[in-house]
Amino acid sequence: MATVQILDGGLGTSLGDLYNVKFTSTSTPLWASHMLISDPPTLEACQSDFGRAGVDILLTATYQVSPEGFARTKTAQHPEGIPRGAIVPYLRTAVDIALRAKVRDTASVALSLGPYGACMIPGQEYSGQYDAEHDSEESLYVWHLERLRMFVEAGVEGLKYVAFETLPRLDEVRAVRRAMADSGINVPFWIACVFPREDELLPDGSGVGDVVKAMLGGEGPVPWGVGINCTKMHKLSGLVDSFGKAVKEIGGDVPSLVLYPDGTNGEVYNTTTQVWEKPSEWNDNVSDNRPWEVQLAQVVNESYEKGHFKSFLVGGCCKASHHDIKKLGEQFKAN
Repeated sequence: MATVQILDGGLGTSLGDLYNVKFTSTSTPLWASHMLISDPPTLEACQSDFGRAGVDILLTATYQVSPEGFARTKTAQHPEGIPRGAIVPYLRTAVDIALRAKVRDTASVALSLGPYGACMIPGQEYSGQYDAEHDSEESLYVWHLERLRMFVEAGVEGLKYVAFETLPRLDEVRAVRRAMADSGINVPFWIACVFPREDELLPDGSGVGDVVKAMLGGEGPVPWGVGINCTKMHKLSGLVDSFGKAVKEIGGDVPSLVLYPDGTNGEVYNTTTQVWEKPSEWNDNVSDNRPWEVQLAQVVNESYEKGHFKSFLVGGCCKASHHDIKKLGEQFKAN
């Protein structure tokens, strides 16, 4: 029988949809992480919703944390932006809030870390088109290592995992493995990539086989889990099948499969208008009218039956609420 752990859902969209919190790239460049500064109690309430939904792993509100994002965040105490030396207490707050919000004693907390592109204005995690200073594996390694070391300063007590999420580029996959090796953080980690195109390629054009090789092959620490996040549900079955075949080709220990697709029905986030829109070319014929959690459970069960993976971590990304996550957990209790 498959081992399935339940991950939480979309924090930023839940804050917007359920708590009426508004984010913009200019006033709140840290997005959901801005709540660490402006309103920790509301952040804890929203994360506790997921904790009460029965998650096994809860992500910290740190996806878009970066020195650049803090520098662009102006407060009464720091009207010119929050300097590097003042960031660490906010990072500790993020971990502490998540530890309280997980509710169940048996649940764990994972450090959420988005790609460099998530910290750009406008965000580029769906395109992978980075600025010249961060357009190589070496520069991305340095950037990710610096961010990890900020969390080491903050103290990583209580963290059970590190999650590198929504990576759009092959060189960034390699970079985060190197950064994790040199960070001094000795906990399991996972790498999840984003597949926003209609084919099975990363935004940088890399195929699944190359993605899995970058995740699991070569030198460096091997992640506990590999997979896909922030990707449309209708693409998941084919991608998971390709992941399974690629992992089998590499051989060795099989990692956990990590899946947390969007909870949307075709809508995508427009970084210019900063609203969720259904693209004009969206074909409703690819939609599956079954509930989101039913579709995701089927993808997991089919992958297990094919023998590709035995251990799974499943949850939701953008627009997946704590209600969706609770129903997702019930799918696996019923099986």
